[in-house]
Amino acid sequence: MKLNFSECARSVANSATREILKITEQPEIISFAGGLPAPELFPVDGIKAACEAVLDETGEQALQYSTTEGFLPLREAIADRMSAIGINTTSDQLLVITGSQQGLDLTGKLFLDKGDVVICESPTYLAAINAFKAYSPRFVEVPMDDDGMRMGELERALQANPNAKFIYTIPDFQNPTGRTMKLERRIKLVELANQYNVVILEDNPYGAIRFAGADLPPVKHFDTEGRVIYLSTFSKIFTPGLRLGWLCADESILSKYVAFKQATDLHTDSFAQRITAKYMDLFDLEEHIQKIKDVYRARREKMMECIDAFFPKQLKHSAPEGGLFIWVELPKDIDVQDLFKKCLDNKVAFVPGNSFFPNDARINAFRLNYSNMPEEKIVEGMKRIGNVLNETLLLV
Repeated sequence: MKLNFSECARSVANSATREILKITEQPEIISFAGGLPAPELFPVDGIKAACEAVLDETGEQALQYSTTEGFLPLREAIADRMSAIGINTTSDQLLVITGSQQGLDLTGKLFLDKGDVVICESPTYLAAINAFKAYSPRFVEVPMDDDGMRMGELERALQANPNAKFIYTIPDFQNPTGRTMKLERRIKLVELANQYNVVILEDNPYGAIRFAGADLPPVKHFDTEGRVIYLSTFSKIFTPGLRLGWLCADESILSKYVAFKQATDLHTDSFAQRITAKYMDLFDLEEHIQKIKDVYRARREKMMECIDAFFPKQLKHSAPEGGLFIWVELPKDIDVQDLFKKCLDNKVAFVPGNSFFPNDARINAFRLNYSNMPEEKIVEGMKRIGNVLNETLLLV
């Protein structure tokens, strides 16, 4: 049978990382690969109580179709959270989406035609690369340092690409590097976007999980012209299984998102929205987030201790103040794919760095996740990676 797929469908390839994660699901493997929250921290009892309350109080409405924009009490609760971090918004500027991944896909639908330019950090979130690639854009990568995207390089990219559709950034505890954009660069980013008339897509799934250093206002806090689109999720601070995220934008932009979402899935799960709103009404979400931060802080510290103890001293790595990831850079003559295979043979896994670069597959970095493994497995897994690294570097 001949299948006459669209050009978009023909261009979509299987995610290399998805194939890696299939391998690492084997129970004998200690995996630092996925960006998974710690399941033992999910508030199961609280969610159970919220479910029962929703069914008892508004069961018929909760199981019915709903508005595309999202359950109003949930949007109001999100607006309150946004205000607390320095973004003054209203429920009319918020759209509840099916995980922040849907926000990435809808952004591609909304802004990208074939050949359009997306400016992004280098490296950047691989699932964003995959979402945008479906619309056949051209990626322009901007180098980073420990303080985030370099603004001089960004301005050169904007000068060279005056019709760029948007700048994609993860300013807080970036995936994959764990780096955070410093305050001065956030301000400069908005200034450059205003000057060159380009939209910013601020992806912030990890910002609430800060366990060291000082809080920084979101990029959207400095938005003076309504050109920053803010994207976030409940997946890292509550539970990923309910698939709830949100998007905040100027109403003229948001109306376009609403139209595309309506064509995609009509609305995000009504029951999940009401459960989450009820949980936030019955319980203290901030108290729950603090428990997450306490556990992740300890696991991050343990992994950093293990890097110091077990890894070769010449390697460079990030030192995140929050989030889920550490980025490790190898000498340029080390092939991380070969290293990955050797680690798998030793029943430990990470994500090779190649997938995080949309244009040029680099071979000398990898991402570690510390949120999903208990401390004793972190120690054992890091010992295994350290042994492979030391053996590899001796052979070079």
